[in-house]
Amino acid sequence: MLEEVFQRLDQFDIVHFHIDYLHFPMSRRASFPHVTTLHGRLDLPDLPPLYHQFTDMPVVSISHSQRRPLPQAKWVGTVYHGIPADSFSFQEKPEDYLLFLGRISPEKRVDRAIEIARRVGRKLKIAAKIDRVDRYYFNKHIKHLLNEPFIEFIGEVGHAEKNKLLGGASALLFPIDWPEPFGLVMIEALACGTPVIGFLRGSVPEIIVEGETGFIVEDIDRAAEAVAKIDQISRARCRHEFELRFTDRRMAQDYVRIYQQLLSRSSTQAAA
Repeated sequence: MLEEVFQRLDQFDIVHFHIDYLHFPMSRRASFPHVTTLHGRLDLPDLPPLYHQFTDMPVVSISHSQRRPLPQAKWVGTVYHGIPADSFSFQEKPEDYLLFLGRISPEKRVDRAIEIARRVGRKLKIAAKIDRVDRYYFNKHIKHLLNEPFIEFIGEVGHAEKNKLLGGASALLFPIDWPEPFGLVMIEALACGTPVIGFLRGSVPEIIVEGETGFIVEDIDRAAEAVAKIDQISRARCRHEFELRFTDRRMAQDYVRIYQQLLSRSSTQAAA
């Protein structure tokens, strides 16, 4: 793939990479306008020495919190993810259940979601896939928790079912235990008008407006208290926040601005 791109460089004004650092040595030597969006967690021990070496490679973060482990990188912007405005349906009146949507894995903490639902006496629907690498974790730590009468385990779902589940939920529980770089499910919930109760990790404080589109909590006790207040959140306000900040059009406009800045710098450098 990289070889194909580098053979055709003269066809492009700018190249936008989404393959982490794999192209860095080639891009440094080819000298052309480019930018890379980093999508994963950056608090891994192998990354600081790599980014100390490649401080000239322009990179984009998907949240400000994602950047923290690598201040030495050449950050040229933060662009939040966006999705089509019509991809999810706004639902003004929800049903009486909480929702966990995502993966069954140690860092996603579905066990916390189950405990929150148990404490508040609410039904919890769990729509989640189980990757092969997480099968042992599921069997050992989670499977027995699904026997509770207030739990409905649905498994992995497609888009239509996801739209229906998100729109019908009183709240999305997002009890993560890792520095999530973004968390797409949060903006999918907002698109449906569904508020989010998220733990104070990673990008959660950047996406959720405390008290307006959900609640940001530090533990299960505070999450249970937030469930009791969830009806105070305007679902129309949640949808408005999505339309303002998290559509694909807004994302595209942000990237175009970054492209223009990089192309302008490239022209200035070439002239010099």
